[in-house]
Amino acid sequence: MEKRSLERRKMNKSVLLVVLLLLPALLLAGCGQATLKEAGTSLQPAVAAVRAQQTTQSVVSEASAQESTAPADERLEVEPLLEGDVLDVLQNRLAQIYAQVNPSVVNIQVTVRSSVQSNQMPSFPGGPSSPEGGTPEQQGLGSGFVWDTDGHIVTNNHVVQDATEITVTFYDGTTVPAKVVGADPNSDLAVVKVDVPADELPPLDVADSTEISVGQLAVAIGNPYGLEGTMTVGFVSALGRSLAVDAYSSTSGSYTIPDIIQTDAPINPGNSGGVLVDDEGRLIGVPTAIESTTGSNSGIGFALPSAIVQKVVPALIDEGAVDYSWLGITGTTLSADLAEAMGLDRDQRGVLVIEVTSRGPAENAGLRGSDAQVTRDGEQVEVGGDVIVAIDDHPVREFDELVSYLVGSTSPGDEVTLTISRDGQEQTVEVTLAARPETQP
Repeated sequence: MEKRSLERRKMNKSVLLVVLLLLPALLLAGCGQATLKEAGTSLQPAVAAVRAQQTTQSVVSEASAQESTAPADERLEVEPLLEGDVLDVLQNRLAQIYAQVNPSVVNIQVTVRSSVQSNQMPSFPGGPSSPEGGTPEQQGLGSGFVWDTDGHIVTNNHVVQDATEITVTFYDGTTVPAKVVGADPNSDLAVVKVDVPADELPPLDVADSTEISVGQLAVAIGNPYGLEGTMTVGFVSALGRSLAVDAYSSTSGSYTIPDIIQTDAPINPGNSGGVLVDDEGRLIGVPTAIESTTGSNSGIGFALPSAIVQKVVPALIDEGAVDYSWLGITGTTLSADLAEAMGLDRDQRGVLVIEVTSRGPAENAGLRGSDAQVTRDGEQVEVGGDVIVAIDDHPVREFDELVSYLVGSTSPGDEVTLTISRDGQEQTVEVTLAARPETQP
């Protein structure tokens, strides 16, 4: 009886702790969802805490009912728990994350010829700076992290693009030169290499970004404004965002990077190429861009998902470049208005093919682009093309879903099956994917 009572007391204490976690977490500058751990005790994530708070009355009522009917020696005994205890657990866990991750994060300084015109967008943190008046050389800064014990450091492509000299500074102040071994403008990732003993290179653990959810803890560590080893804390604010490649790259065209993570963890110039980690200190994303009118943090930051990092980085190390699958279309998400204009059900969703690239995979497979225009809200819009509703039996409702599948699940040369709606009739088309051209035709 005593053992059972003790277990029930522990369970009740955990429930109360989860509920109490909400208030102090909000007070700690947005320290959100976390699987807090201390002495082996694991607490539920804060998203579960929200649900727990919503159902607290029913839980308490049920517990009270059980207590009133249970024998005296089995009744639950609720021990008082101070708010300070919760704060201690939270702060200790964040301190553990910092101690675990910070040795893997580096500061990257670059020198760029002044004749090189920086394409750095104000809303992109880090990258080459453009000092007023102009000098023979421009200085830029960013962040990076240790990938393996062979000396490979991962950062953003826009941090090291066009650099004539790269210097990496570790958390303990060790400074060494680095050289680029591979760069990929299409994902804004790059790998540089340093000559450092293996036992001084702690690789960062990588999580599966496809498993994360909105509301999870998001911890950013990097070098904003050159301030080494800065940690900021927030939440995963949204998933499935996309970034246009040509927003910060010399690559022309309209390619996009899919599955971008949005976070409110403060990200500023210099954070680019650093890390966004989960409550276990594992990489979930690489801070790359911000939405801002001032060029500094406004609460909306974007990170490349670790799933893309895990696919791109090994290729950069082995080959120096990455090949992406290419379908050879331009298109848009089929909206209700567009569907209606095409005589389709307003609930029909998919990717409307606007244009098929000449001699590209889609044209070779017989896909059709738009062949008519209609006026909607005073504007001419393209209609009449094929509507892609699935790829390899994976439903496609939005354009970004098609891009995400092509990037994450296919390689050049693969054959995919597209399910399309043509003139209101559904059919399948086999397409052999090609390698994405360096520039969009």
